Amino acid sequence: MRLQEKISNRSLPLRDPLEEIFAGIKELAPEIQARAAEIESARRVPPDLVARLRYIGLFRMFVPRSHGGLELDFPDGVEVMKAMTRLDGSMGWISIVAGVGSLIAAAVRPELYQQIYQSGPDVAICGSSQPGGTAERVADGYRVRGRWPFASGCTHADWMGAFCIITENGEPVPGPQGKPQICAVVLPAREWEIEDTWSAAGLKGTGSHHITLQERVVPETHFFDIDAAPRTPGPLYQALRHLPPIVHGALSVGLAEGAVDDLLALAHTGRQQLYAATPMRESETFQYELGRISADLAAAQAYHETQVAHHWRRALAGTLNDEDLMIEGARSAVWLATTCVGIADACFRLAGSSAVYDSSPLQRRLRDLHVGAQHAHAQQRHYVDVGKLALRRSAGDAG
Repeated sequence: MRLQEKISNRSLPLRDPLEEIFAGIKELAPEIQARAAEIESARRVPPDLVARLRYIGLFRMFVPRSHGGLELDFPDGVEVMKAMTRLDGSMGWISIVAGVGSLIAAAVRPELYQQIYQSGPDVAICGSSQPGGTAERVADGYRVRGRWPFASGCTHADWMGAFCIITENGEPVPGPQGKPQICAVVLPAREWEIEDTWSAAGLKGTGSHHITLQERVVPETHFFDIDAAPRTPGPLYQALRHLPPIVHGALSVGLAEGAVDDLLALAHTGRQQLYAATPMRESETFQYELGRISADLAAAQAYHETQVAHHWRRALAGTLNDEDLMIEGARSAVWLATTCVGIADACFRLAGSSAVYDSSPLQRRLRDLHVGAQHAHAQQRHYVDVGKLALRRSAGDAG
């Protein structure tokens, strides 16, 4: 039976979905690693690998069971994303986009949600969170136009969404705190244009091109507010802005784990650097630095696991939608990105001149981590809100 037929015939949830996904990842791992250079040069995940990801369940992880999805517990889904990232940064980012896309889709109107999943749960959803377009109110909906960057996965997406500034008579409509009102538009992928712009330093295989919509009227049913009351029941779907920063930590930690894996593999080859007195693995300098790196990695892993577990407990308790918790999530995303970049930098230095070649996975980890740290979720400016929160809490304790 061909793979596409297997996918279309899989209408029921897997018997042991998490185990099946990890088994699928393990089976796929050698091919992903062998095709890393191909993925980078193509600047996208090849279609046959996308089909494999669909089959093992990556696109249905966070889709509700009511629509044929697996509706995994949040920590389980994050572990899947981290495992994919440990293999390859671009594949990991695509798996993260798959999970976040299905979470965000839970905010759309019920009639559109039914349309998105009418053929099954293995739907690839992507988009851009930057408000790169405008939506002018008209009688039949909104007149939309815009150009949006960083639409990771757009080359294999089934549906795409993007954020717009709502306007009336050409002027932004005021929203909360006087800022322009923002909404998101969702349309089938065939209705968007893709601009070939993704020539980047890292995460090269994510196909994160610009997407555009020429001026057109879109029905109101295709718009949603990400901060509106949840439309889909269940702990995963109650506060959608709070989970992506935590998921971003899976990219940072997974890539750092992969960098340490690569360094250890290099050391076990018996490599001895030019002018060094001993092989790498016998050098006390190498052993010292490796010990320090392993401590940093253990701290990053523990912090991320703690944040994931804490957010999930709050989700289960129905108390996830808390602004302070949003700040705590941002704090973890920034710290993890910074710490894990440091881990990759240290691994790269220890590897010596062999790491400078494109054939070295370490240089790819380095580039991917630095690009991931440029993401809005990991920007250092979030520490301002973290500091304000610390001051507010300390003032309350003092009172």
